[in-house]
Amino acid sequence: MGERRQLGGLTSNHLGGIEPFLIVPVGSTEQHGPHLPLDTDTRIAVAVAAAVAVELDRNSLVASAICYGASGEHQGFAGTISIGTEVLNSLLIEYGRSACDWARRLVFVNGHGGNLDALRSAVALLRSENRDVAWCSCSAAGADAHAGHMETSVLLHLSPEIVLTPELAPGNTEPLVDLMPRLREGGVAAVSESGVLGDPTTATAAAGERIFSDMVADCCARVQRWTPGPDGMLT
Repeated sequence: MGERRQLGGLTSNHLGGIEPFLIVPVGSTEQHGPHLPLDTDTRIAVAVAAAVAVELDRNSLVASAICYGASGEHQGFAGTISIGTEVLNSLLIEYGRSACDWARRLVFVNGHGGNLDALRSAVALLRSENRDVAWCSCSAAGADAHAGHMETSVLLHLSPEIVLTPELAPGNTEPLVDLMPRLREGGVAAVSESGVLGDPTTATAAAGERIFSDMVADCCARVQRWTPGPDGMLT
């Protein structure tokens, strides 16, 4: 992706008169088991946002990622930094208000499920203020819950050098619906000593390439249709 599509590498003069479409990756800094980096969600959101920008018009720009999110369920694991839903909600609102002063349209590309409540609330408010803001998620059909087959495969595709393959081991593979009561009460630590929900040992770079392509295609289609729902999510 060219430097000209990266907001942080531009000057104010570069933006004069173009009314850009701003793409904002939203991730997290949280444990992803013993084999994936703390910024896994952010890495995926950044990569999807960059790929989406290439598919859009020449005035689309990718902002620096919002790399902290609502990750309270991962407290108890070293490295997790959560700012919580309330703070993230406020951050997204003020971000959107400021950016929409010069950007014609803004989409948040989300890589972490814990951010959803803040995104729904913040974007709904921004849209009620007549700002052209929406959001979509980096999602794939049949995904497991956390640091399992899907995320490990995508990282093997995007950043294979950072995946600690000797540390790969199955985590708790129970269906998420069965885990939710204990997760809500005690977080991920209550259901998985390693922090993994799923089985990363089945992950491959080839699977990651397919999953990543599906994520990009889904986000691109949603952005190109631009039909935000009541909470601002692109359908």
